[in-house]
Amino acid sequence: MSRQFYSLRKGTNPNLKGLPLKDVLGLFVRLYNQLNEDGYFHEAFGFVCVDMGDVPGTVRDPELEMLLTIRKTGLWPVNEKASLYSEDDFFDVIEFLYQYVSKPIDGAMHSHNQCGMHWETFSKTLGQLEFRNRVNAALTHYAHRYELSSGGEVLHKPEAGFEPIFDADLPSKDQNITSRVGAAVLTYRRHGSTLDDRRQAVRDLADVLEYLRPQVKSLLTNADEKDLFNIANNFGVRHHEAPRVLRRLQL
Repeated sequence: MSRQFYSLRKGTNPNLKGLPLKDVLGLFVRLYNQLNEDGYFHEAFGFVCVDMGDVPGTVRDPELEMLLTIRKTGLWPVNEKASLYSEDDFFDVIEFLYQYVSKPIDGAMHSHNQCGMHWETFSKTLGQLEFRNRVNAALTHYAHRYELSSGGEVLHKPEAGFEPIFDADLPSKDQNITSRVGAAVLTYRRHGSTLDDRRQAVRDLADVLEYLRPQVKSLLTNADEKDLFNIANNFGVRHHEAPRVLRRLQL
């Protein structure tokens, strides 16, 4: 755990609950510029050479690519437009960049006029890992709890103390169960999920629990079992017969 300094420990820091969006955007721009200077976006978006000028990357027109994928204009270039981003814009751009970041591995130094490295070999896996770590470090300072997942999606971050529930491995190899639970958790945590989306995610989890009820019985007392399924009912979830639930799991 990182150290808390005086005003945070004392509770007098004006940003005790986190930074506003505009300040986090400022952090993000500096993070993006550092990664770009280090070559993490050269493979995708190209770079500038003192001799050759603009050297294109695999994405010849990033602004066009954003329009085709995000369906928005006015987001590129990041370091110029970020101060105008809404929260939705910010998270769209994070997810977009995650798809194109790659760590430079090997290349040749162009020493003329201190041009710098011309990278030729890249690792997308290592680049995405570094990008995710840095973005999440910035998001920890945001007043709202979000994180970038290993799948490249911005998700609601679990409340403190609940992380083990979301990170735990399911004790099942049944693809019907693991895929349904994974999809429900993703729906619940996804940025922009509505109350109805979250209710449906809970319903889906209750369906899985109902399907597993025979196994659950052997692990719980009658009172615990009753309480557990009462929780599901309190979310407006109706119990289903196991064969019907199994059919739903297999859809």
